[in-house]
Amino acid sequence: MVIADIASNSKRSSAHRTQTVKLRFAIIIASSIIACSSAPAAQPANRAQPNIDEGLQRDIVQPESRPHRGQLFTQWAGDVNPQNPLPEYPRPQMVRERWQNLNGFWQYAIRGKEAEQPNEWDGRILVPFAAESLLSGVARRVGARKTLWYRRTFDVPDEWRDDRVLLHFGAVDWEATVWVNGKKLGSHRGGYDPFSLDVTDVLRDDGAQKIVVSVWDPTNEGPQPRGKQTKTPGGIWYTPVTGIWQTVWLEPVPQASINRLKIVPDVGDRTVRITAETDGANANHRIELEVNGVSRINEQAPSPQLRASGKTGEPISLMLGAEARLWSPSSPWLYEFDAVLVDTRNNKPLDHVRSYFGLCESKLGRDKHGIDRLFLNGQPLFQLGPLDQGWWPDGLYTAPTDEALRYDIEVTKQLGFNMARKHVKVEPARWYYWADKLGLMVWQDMPHGMQGDGRGANHVMNDMPDLTLPNDARQTFRRELKAMIDALHNHPS
Repeated sequence: MVIADIASNSKRSSAHRTQTVKLRFAIIIASSIIACSSAPAAQPANRAQPNIDEGLQRDIVQPESRPHRGQLFTQWAGDVNPQNPLPEYPRPQMVRERWQNLNGFWQYAIRGKEAEQPNEWDGRILVPFAAESLLSGVARRVGARKTLWYRRTFDVPDEWRDDRVLLHFGAVDWEATVWVNGKKLGSHRGGYDPFSLDVTDVLRDDGAQKIVVSVWDPTNEGPQPRGKQTKTPGGIWYTPVTGIWQTVWLEPVPQASINRLKIVPDVGDRTVRITAETDGANANHRIELEVNGVSRINEQAPSPQLRASGKTGEPISLMLGAEARLWSPSSPWLYEFDAVLVDTRNNKPLDHVRSYFGLCESKLGRDKHGIDRLFLNGQPLFQLGPLDQGWWPDGLYTAPTDEALRYDIEVTKQLGFNMARKHVKVEPARWYYWADKLGLMVWQDMPHGMQGDGRGANHVMNDMPDLTLPNDARQTFRRELKAMIDALHNHPS
């Protein structure tokens, strides 16, 4: 649900209910500190930093960014493995068995905006943590007049030689250009959406392959969506986030492959319609779907063993039946399924991905008293939750570990909330996976973009006309909004 406010959705008709709602909103204020800051309280001067081993201090935190009073590490900082940070598969709704994580140490350099690709490098940066973050090992500002450069090498496994090889970026803020083995492959603008490049045709036959990435991020000197970032942090405005801030990874795919799933549940007729979009497929190729599991946390239900098949690029219906289990915050049932691309001439499977869906429906409707309410699965649901900004004192936009992402959602649930407003930030896919799995509804903001500091002139106050953006800013916002909606479309939360 893309939203712009966190108002409650129910009329309070008595003093008792009014007091209850006031208490709940008081809890929101307190819990925002607990559940959303993801950091322990500042330690007294005579207390040690959280338990970060010496190797992590040496490998990540370089001398110019060693912790001092006022810098905070979360309790998960000591769990970061500098050789393999955030090792989890980054795309939970379209999983393949084979992949290669490129997180870890890269070389970096900060140069003038118009400078050529550097020959000498400033040091090492821990990807996927932004250059300004402590966990990156850099903790340096970049700014609109500089470019951040990255470089690393990788090897292609021999068993991938007959496949196409895709290079995936979870998110890079903001304008990224990518070279592999000296060949420019493409550029991407957008700080919150994933993008991919096919590197197959520029790979060397043997030896190390070289990736170079340049990133330019104007923060609030440009009109692009940036959320809470500003070059002069203070009050409700926070540190810039420049560069790679989500997982970078390689994936082999066959010559004909599935590139996207679109999942549309229909609670009314207990049906889900799944469209598999493909690359390189033809009229001889079909999609086969099979539901092979139904589960919620710590509970497995009997699998319905449903199957269906159809054409690529067209919706295929799976009838779940009257006993279908619905997804809700109190009962987050998820259906696991396989999608297989098959050559019908020989029934040979060409590509296979694993995914999941939740059967649910959110809408605005009127209850029996004629009052507008938010409905989930045909029933009014009072939705209550914190304003969740998703910032980390050590990783900024990037959580130190997957467990840290999960912890925030678990604590939000333990405090009695059933939703969170994800405020002017888009999270990695695994955050929404945990929201799906643990049962937390999400009110998703679109990160705003306002050139300037955004503290006065660009706010629309009472009795003021709507803000008029320049055409390039408006088009950028719309493009990134659509990319966000497309990326999050399949999540039941």
